[in-house]
Amino acid sequence: MLDSFCKEGKAEEALALLGEMELLGSKCVPNDVTYNVVINGLSKKGELDKARKLLDKMRRLGKVSAFTYNPLISGLFTKGLVEEALSLKDEMEKRGVAPTVATYNALIYGLCRCGRMDEAREKFFEMGKSKLSQDIISYNSLIYGYCRVGNVREALYFFERLRHSRILPTARTFNVLIDGYCKSGALGEAQKLKKEMVESGFSPDVCTYTILVNTSCKLGNLAMAKELFDEMQNKDLQPDCFAYNTRIAGELMLGTVSQAFRLREEMTARGIPSDTVTYNVLMDGLSKTGSLRKVYGLWQKMISEGFQPDCFTYTSLIHAHCKRGRLREAKDIFDSMVENNFSPSLVTYTILIHAHGKKGNLKVAYELFRRMMENNVSPNEITYNALIDGFCRKGRTELAYQLFCEMKEKGLNPNKYSYTLLIDGYCDEGKWSEAMKLYAFMILKLNRRQLLRATVYSKQPPHAKHSNQRLISAASTSFFFLRAI
Repeated sequence: MLDSFCKEGKAEEALALLGEMELLGSKCVPNDVTYNVVINGLSKKGELDKARKLLDKMRRLGKVSAFTYNPLISGLFTKGLVEEALSLKDEMEKRGVAPTVATYNALIYGLCRCGRMDEAREKFFEMGKSKLSQDIISYNSLIYGYCRVGNVREALYFFERLRHSRILPTARTFNVLIDGYCKSGALGEAQKLKKEMVESGFSPDVCTYTILVNTSCKLGNLAMAKELFDEMQNKDLQPDCFAYNTRIAGELMLGTVSQAFRLREEMTARGIPSDTVTYNVLMDGLSKTGSLRKVYGLWQKMISEGFQPDCFTYTSLIHAHCKRGRLREAKDIFDSMVENNFSPSLVTYTILIHAHGKKGNLKVAYELFRRMMENNVSPNEITYNALIDGFCRKGRTELAYQLFCEMKEKGLNPNKYSYTLLIDGYCDEGKWSEAMKLYAFMILKLNRRQLLRATVYSKQPPHAKHSNQRLISAASTSFFFLRAI
């Protein structure tokens, strides 16, 4: 019964039953297995204080074993109590309790989850020294950990090591590596690994396809995303909510709103319920078109279906209002967001700063900029560009240049738009010398492709744009002469 309670997640009931057993005395004496089962249940539920107390009792009774410590070590890692988890392993050894493969796996996985890869690797090799054989869990944990921190090369080292051992990889091994490749933008390598996965006798599952569809969408390869999505369905694999959300987001990236809504209807017809992300993605796509009526329609439907708005939802509403120039309403939504204990994100602030800067409300834009930094939200290049644009539009290039310099001081690299905005601002004010200097500096800092794009985006007259190739080779004064025509 204790085991059943714990498997059902009823650790409190299991603990109460253990207490009743103890009260019965010699009639029903709990043994070490009984205690271990309850500690395991409590640890999985996150009831670590109660699990610790039970561990103390077992210490006094002299009944501790690796099975006692292992679940608590995992539970401590889950709660982020890394040092305490590591100290339990040390305590085990001091008490003469030898760590098992499960102990090491708990340590390796826990360290990988918090990005402490050097220590995780050390524990992996420590297993061999302790004459314990690493298993597929040990390997999968390290491969996952290295992929998580973006070190696919090291993940591949352990994958190759695994293949040369007697241990067979699992579908999870391949999925983790495919995800690692995808996160680094190497979609081609991920596709090759999917092929290798099939050759190794594993069928790609919904997880495999969803990872690949998601990356294809992020890279703007909607044709590939659709092909993979269709292939998944042709193999009788039912796309889940996340897979649909990814496809919907991809269509909205391309501006094909009708196709995004068609996918959502298909999702509903298949009995796959929407979630908050589905609504957020659709609202975000519509907000960029400034379609307030449709955005609010989705908002109301979302609430009626029992989903609670989050930071992303509020940001989409703010964006929709900003696109329509309704900044007062956008501010009201921003205030409501804060009142409801949602912290505005970098995107939220940047949208508002850009909208106010464009309208010439520089005081409000700058106040928002300072407020975000006071709230420990660090501006990025896009935020700075929005402010620089606002100041240049108003002929305040001195302040725009100060922001440009501040941006560099904070370790952010001004991009082609940063330079173009400021050069345009100088030219509009007739400050040819400053414009020339900045253009020359831009040539030194940006590569040829970036410069081509920068000059194309510059507000020069059409006949000046034919000189762009020549301007990249040398900062010719003819560029600024043509700007003045």
